[in-house]
Amino acid sequence: MQIQIVNKSHHKLPQYATALSAGLDIRANLDSPITLKPLGRALVPTGLFIALPQGYEAQIRPRSGLAIKKGITVLNSPGTIDADYRGEICIILVNLSSDDFVIEDGERICQMVIARHEQAVWEEVEVLDQTERGEGGFGHTGVK
Repeated sequence: MQIQIVNKSHHKLPQYATALSAGLDIRANLDSPITLKPLGRALVPTGLFIALPQGYEAQIRPRSGLAIKKGITVLNSPGTIDADYRGEICIILVNLSSDDFVIEDGERICQMVIARHEQAVWEEVEVLDQTERGEGGFGHTGVK
């Protein structure tokens, strides 16, 4: 799939880390480092602008290494970039650790997954069909 991209950053285009990766690594595009205090959040620019085809979204997800090693995650995970958005892609990061975290220019801060989606058309009814699960939710199947 081809996607139009404008790269106003001073970094190479997003890339897949391996041949079977689902997510593209996205880098911070900074004039100076950003220090995220514990429980602090920041909107981190990437310098990237994209035009997705209709029926697709770009999902912004945390990087597992940053999450487990540093407590850094994407606050609105997964973030959604709609096909009609043409602004700069900026990433909302939050520091869930008890230590300061410094975001450096060029650091891989998240991953982007391109995903197909559908738009729902509601059919209003009086009653829903019955299923084995029914209204069970939030752990109703037990622990084991």
